[in-house]
Amino acid sequence: MEPKPASESSAALVKWMAIGDANSAGFVHGGVVMKLCDEAAGIAAIRHCRGRVVTAAMDRMTFILPVNVGELVTCRASVNAAWRTSMEVGVRVEAESPLTGERRHTSTAYLTMVAVDDEGTPTPVPPLTAESDAQRRRQREAELRRRNRLAERDQILSDRSEP
Repeated sequence: MEPKPASESSAALVKWMAIGDANSAGFVHGGVVMKLCDEAAGIAAIRHCRGRVVTAAMDRMTFILPVNVGELVTCRASVNAAWRTSMEVGVRVEAESPLTGERRHTSTAYLTMVAVDDEGTPTPVPPLTAESDAQRRRQREAELRRRNRLAERDQILSDRSEP
């Protein structure tokens, strides 16, 4: 399978936040932002593997600043690393005032997406080629997060097997 450049997987999703997206405090629900991140990550993963994908995990979702009703939310996603059948996709969320154009970084998420065939069985994905220093850094950091996830999973399974 031919490696694919990271730039070919980038995706952006923009949505205006309405009253129906708000919680009782008047801010956009975190779950709404998480759903947008999942959608943007799915688009990036599909672009990378050119096939069906499913969300296996949301490794991290960091909420830095609230999003207000009436703002435009942009989720920028790119594949950070690709393994045998899975990919880590990073998503940066920005809120923009439609009146002033002022933008601020509000959230960051890392999702693991798995390529699947029509029966839902995991299928191989192309290797990822990092093209810039920033992409190489994201790839290194994705490898670290993956090692930590797998080590944590192994520790949990080991602890469960003990009496």
